[in-house]
Amino acid sequence: MIELIRTNDIVLIGFARSLLEGAEIPVLVADDHMSLIEGSIGAFPRRLLVPNDHARQARRLLGDAGLAHELRDEPRS
Repeated sequence: MIELIRTNDIVLIGFARSLLEGAEIPVLVADDHMSLIEGSIGAFPRRLLVPNDHARQARRLLGDAGLAHELRDEPRS
């Protein structure tokens, strides 16, 4: 899995997730349930992950949607 976005902004995560799911790209939001532990104060960022073989397509889709500045750096091979 490749981490594309890490943020405390639940609206951003929801938007990005919706875009990816609409394009039938598998997506996992890690740490989504940390708010139960932290008391919903937004202290722990959520991470949006996609499978390695979908990362390029997901980056392109999110970039085209104006979210390029939110994307994490690509891992080096």
